[in-house]
Amino acid sequence: MSNHIRTICPSTHQVIYDHPATSLEEAIKVASASKTAFQSWRAEPLDQRKAIVSRALDIIDKRKDDLARELTVQMGRPIRYCGVEIKTARLRAEYLLDIAEESLADLPGRPEAGFRRRVKRVPVGPTLIAGAWNYPYLTTVNGLIPALLAGNTVILRPSPQTPLFGDRLLEIFSEAGLPAHVLQIIHVGSLDILDQISQIADIQSVSFTGSTTGGIRLREATARHIKPVNLELGGNDPAYVRADVDIKHVAEQLVDGAIFNSGQSCCSIERVYVHANAYDEFVRAVQDELKSYKLGDPHDETTTTGPVISQAAVRKIKEHVDDALAKGAIDSTPENTSFLLAKASSNQKGNYVAPIVLTNVNHEMLTLKEETFGPVMPIMKVASDNEAIALMNDSDYGLTASVWTKDIAVGEELVDRIEAGTVFINRCDYPSPDLAWTGWKTSGLGCTLGPRGFDAFVKLKSYHIKEAFA
Repeated sequence: MSNHIRTICPSTHQVIYDHPATSLEEAIKVASASKTAFQSWRAEPLDQRKAIVSRALDIIDKRKDDLARELTVQMGRPIRYCGVEIKTARLRAEYLLDIAEESLADLPGRPEAGFRRRVKRVPVGPTLIAGAWNYPYLTTVNGLIPALLAGNTVILRPSPQTPLFGDRLLEIFSEAGLPAHVLQIIHVGSLDILDQISQIADIQSVSFTGSTTGGIRLREATARHIKPVNLELGGNDPAYVRADVDIKHVAEQLVDGAIFNSGQSCCSIERVYVHANAYDEFVRAVQDELKSYKLGDPHDETTTTGPVISQAAVRKIKEHVDDALAKGAIDSTPENTSFLLAKASSNQKGNYVAPIVLTNVNHEMLTLKEETFGPVMPIMKVASDNEAIALMNDSDYGLTASVWTKDIAVGEELVDRIEAGTVFINRCDYPSPDLAWTGWKTSGLGCTLGPRGFDAFVKLKSYHIKEAFA
């Protein structure tokens, strides 16, 4: 087992980060320091905690261009989009700041003569947050900001693919005046070590964003210790296109939902069901839209699609596509010079996978059953609304789903039947900071964002106070 974190640039295959991995023994010391810092941090007034977080957000804003460039190097997302993540993370954090007082307020009990009664939300204690590489700032903000505002100390484990972002956050929050050890960074590559760290007695709760497999492991590891676990996991998110829509507009939206970030989003569109009366026109519109996409160097401002994260990801995407083609799917990807160059350059440096459109697909194929996590867009013809909903629900995942229709009343009836934590009508791939972000089935456990996004970082304590002793 390597005792170093080695990060490989997805676009060049060069090592861009080589850092000693945190051992279990070191993590125990980190957790102990976190426990000590918790005693004073929890006593800080909420206004003081908010002021420190607000200063950190201002520093992030000042450094957003440098932070964006580092993201492009670490994960391969085109530079034209990385700054958007930094900006959106700040807006999301500002919303959480705005609702903190209300979300952390005491809950009054029913009136009882001679007593004052309430339920208080109190911090859980040192919290382990394990982040994801595909949107490191956005996914970390979901947990880090509510955790700190609630009075918890945080041990942040950034993904081994985006380790620099964790180091930068520590620098920024320290500059903003966050006391020592309230936020600490550990670098852990091995899931085995992460499982062991999650069981350290001083760590009181765990929040994990990542694969369903990793989330299940962490839940099992912490179960014997009765620790609260909040999980943001994977998806295989479907969209249904009814025949009454503006086909060109919907094709543009769904191609973006499927291909943006090279399809590496937990809520990417991974399955598209189209009513038979609109199917052929929709496929043509998708092909026309993809002709304008440019696959290439993520540092080029004109690039729209960069490499996927790793060679392992390339192999998985190829396995899913080959499986579909072997089972009768048709490669309906449009001719596009940048796509063809990527396909022709099998020995090219970088993990480049051209966007792929698959038609004549069915639910026997891996790409409609499992999370592909790549720029693959399978499109399946359906005969009715009922068939579409049945197929959308035929999945172990339940993160998001969308229905596209001009008939909003019918759309609402359909999304009511979908088994997913977030449903959209005429929108996709969009977490809203004021709404609960929660996965059903194997897509998650617990909630982030919205007022309920603070719940994972507090525990409830009931107070019965007799006003006069007798």
